[in-house]
Amino acid sequence: MTAGSPQPDPLAPVTELPGVRDAVERARSACEELRWHEAFRRRAREVRAEAGLQTARHSAAVDGARLTSARVRALATTPPNAPDARTDAHPGGRHEQRDDAGHRTEQTTAPADELVAHGAVRAAALVDSLAPELGARSAPQLPPFGQLLARLHAAVGADWLPPAELGRPRTADGPLDLRGLGPAPTPDEVGARLALLADVVARTDAPALVVAAVVHGELLALRPFRAGNGIVARAAARLLVTSRGLDPTGSVVPEAAWSPNPHVYVAAAARFATGEPEGVAGWVAGCADALVTGAARARVIADAVLAGRLPAD
Repeated sequence: MTAGSPQPDPLAPVTELPGVRDAVERARSACEELRWHEAFRRRAREVRAEAGLQTARHSAAVDGARLTSARVRALATTPPNAPDARTDAHPGGRHEQRDDAGHRTEQTTAPADELVAHGAVRAAALVDSLAPELGARSAPQLPPFGQLLARLHAAVGADWLPPAELGRPRTADGPLDLRGLGPAPTPDEVGARLALLADVVARTDAPALVVAAVVHGELLALRPFRAGNGIVARAAARLLVTSRGLDPTGSVVPEAAWSPNPHVYVAAAARFATGEPEGVAGWVAGCADALVTGAARARVIADAVLAGRLPAD
């Protein structure tokens, strides 16, 4: 390479894998067709808001927290009964608490599923606040990648993880989630690979599908936090899909493709984590298929918004 010559795109090898270009086109076509739905000319904000709630519901369900749309919608406006700073509690159980006079009381925390789902709602709201408006001439500047992950994780875990763990990569202890992916990288490995991933995101001009799929899969493989890694990974991918122009509506719900069969999703992520070309290409293609499913779900949401009703589960 001669001095001053441009460096190759770090994700070019992924883009050239068999089936990836077809996957890129499949996802692009589905999102472009959705863009012309009548609802986005008149009620785009309402569609995006409902899509955000459904994204949160399905993302929480992938992690085992299965709630109805009505319950998730309620969580978006009513904070759960989360433990306060004087409480030693586990979600969904009972805990000891002291009142202002120092007397012991017994309280019931919000069920674990509600705490996780409420975290997914907050993450979806954060993504929505950072995503460009439909029709915007330019995308807003996103926070640095590490800061973005920290903010997403703090949103996800605010009610159910210790404050000292919010937004901070795990140290000595391994992750508590995504056990189906096998042994997690060490904290030192996590730090080095997160730095590399941030560099890749900053330098690549690869299609948005490829960038989002690689970030999504790598975050699942790394599991940088003690818990909440899946929701963070899916939220980060959704933001990249929107901010890089693949889904300008911000309303596609790919999580709807994964929530019915989380074991299939985890198995595909495990194949990606091997780094083998077939596993990486299969993961990107799977992410494209999820976007196609998510665009169809967004169309159902848009139809419902135009009709003045809530979409069915």
